[in-house]
Amino acid sequence: MQNDTGRIHELDAVRGFALCGILVVNIWQITGMTAVRAPGEMVPLRHLLSVLFEGRFFPIFSFLFGLSFALFLDSAAQRTDHPKLVLIRRLIALGVLGLVHHQFQPGEALLPYAIVGLVILLPATSLPNWAVLALGLVGTVGVAVVLSGGFGLVPGLFLLGLATARYGIPHTLDTRGWQLAAVFALALPAAVVTAIWEYRTPYLDLLATSAPAVAGLLGALTYLTGLLLLLRTETGAILAEILEPMGRMALTNYICATALILLAEPRLTLAGSAEYGLLLALAAAIIAIQALVSWAWLKVFRYGPLEWLWRCITWWELVPARRVPEPARRW
Repeated sequence: MQNDTGRIHELDAVRGFALCGILVVNIWQITGMTAVRAPGEMVPLRHLLSVLFEGRFFPIFSFLFGLSFALFLDSAAQRTDHPKLVLIRRLIALGVLGLVHHQFQPGEALLPYAIVGLVILLPATSLPNWAVLALGLVGTVGVAVVLSGGFGLVPGLFLLGLATARYGIPHTLDTRGWQLAAVFALALPAAVVTAIWEYRTPYLDLLATSAPAVAGLLGALTYLTGLLLLLRTETGAILAEILEPMGRMALTNYICATALILLAEPRLTLAGSAEYGLLLALAAAIIAIQALVSWAWLKVFRYGPLEWLWRCITWWELVPARRVPEPARRW
């Protein structure tokens, strides 16, 4: 469903959901927690969390970036005769922010996103829809099978997101319930089988196999379609009230999560430890804080703080940030 500001509620909720999953992986990456308790033997809880989280949420976030890129380009084309120049400025600003963020989180995604956006995604907007889709499929599936995934998946996922927007799918989600259900029904068993394959693969062999990448993509597809189906229910509507504000402030929440992790780590001493129960507690606390702050912030402002700054740089103008109160009704 699309609101009066042009935002699509479901996409904001999915983006917030992806942020929550990425957070779990980022905590152990930033703090340098140990993955093994003996040579070749993973910590059991870490092993389980890897299968549930690692490689599952990053593809969703990357796919949404490509999709949002296309939606923004369409919106920019209605405001200016040079929408691609606006997007170039937007991506450069993201890259600068990512470069700063990289100093605190070497595995961060913003800088690679900006580079891939400039080098691959922007030129791809001139290609026909079928070509974008074909390149996206080859770039995603091929990289997963041959190169075992990682950041190499980003170009393909960006292109898949671009193609999805080009074919008008985001604006017709309300009418695609049976299609989502069909994809979910096919993806779920495949995700379970490949997750078992990944789980049973010895730790030292994981880097030499495509199991994590293939299982991660199928898991991401299952999570994505499953959440979109859940959002259609009463329970999903409640969940959306939590996730949507977080998704609308995704950039701010992504950066601030790094700051919160770095502030908490010296007190929790996660570095080198295998305290993954403590990791989950920290993730839950950060999510709760960000959900509350995002909800409260967006009651007053139209954008998150970093989203507002990014928008100002994108359009090279001071964008109004505060919400305009609705005029009182006269009876």
